[in-house]
Amino acid sequence: MREALALAGQSAHEGEVPVGAVVVIGGEIVASGSNSPIARTDPTAHAEILAIRQAAARLGNYRLTGATLYCTLEPCVMCAGALVAARVQRLVFGARDLRFGGVRSKFQVADSPVLNHRVEVVEGVLAVECVERLRAFFEAQRRR
Repeated sequence: MREALALAGQSAHEGEVPVGAVVVIGGEIVASGSNSPIARTDPTAHAEILAIRQAAARLGNYRLTGATLYCTLEPCVMCAGALVAARVQRLVFGARDLRFGGVRSKFQVADSPVLNHRVEVVEGVLAVECVERLRAFFEAQRRR
């Protein structure tokens, strides 16, 4: 999660909402992503999506069986759906996203019993640090 926080800091430095994600398999980081929809002019360029794409390319497989995705912010519905499609085993996230959360706050996509795969969800890891990074970013944005 600390690596995901560092990536979130990188996003903030680039003017993006500070979200970072890493994919871990067998105790090794195999992929990472930081939020960059503005820089990439791509509304799907969320940290989680970029990390999932990178992991799949690196492994040569669209199924990320046995993978854990660490993310600083609760994934949105799009990202939660991608976790299910990629067969990610476990999601660990820091802060809840009370406006757009697709895993716990608004929807429960990742471990929905109606889907063909359920992701194990762990929340609140380094939550204070994750929330603080977001708070500081949006406070600075309001001052501009």
